[in-house]
Amino acid sequence: MAKARWPDLLWWRHAALYGVLLALSAALLQWLDYRWLARTLSFEFYLLLVAIGFLALGLYVGARVNGHPAPVREPGNPDARKSLGVSEREMAVLLELAAGYSNKEIARRLDVSPNTVKTHVARLFEKLGARRRTDAIARAREIGLLS
Repeated sequence: MAKARWPDLLWWRHAALYGVLLALSAALLQWLDYRWLARTLSFEFYLLLVAIGFLALGLYVGARVNGHPAPVREPGNPDARKSLGVSEREMAVLLELAAGYSNKEIARRLDVSPNTVKTHVARLFEKLGARRRTDAIARAREIGLLS
């Protein structure tokens, strides 16, 4: 390797010195620009800071107040449902029955066949001791399965 010559090292020193001076000049201009902005727009700047502070406070308080949602309760009386042995799907069919839908409409809404709905309705009649839909709904309301 050849030894570095003096003019090459001098060029790098001048380039580095020039770069440092440019960086300091840019920093000085930015600082002066900030000072000018701080003087002319000080009210708006402080207003922005206050608005950001209130936004943060509102988000914090809102999260604390609404952060814990109420536990999701099953519709009706879970103890009565367990004692009768009513399944999730039978409960869904019972809710649709109470809403006044026919077997075909319930089948469409629950995405099952009409024969499956008939089976669930028959099991509900058996478990609730009912002969008709109205009897089943009335009995389910009595024991607390439906509100």
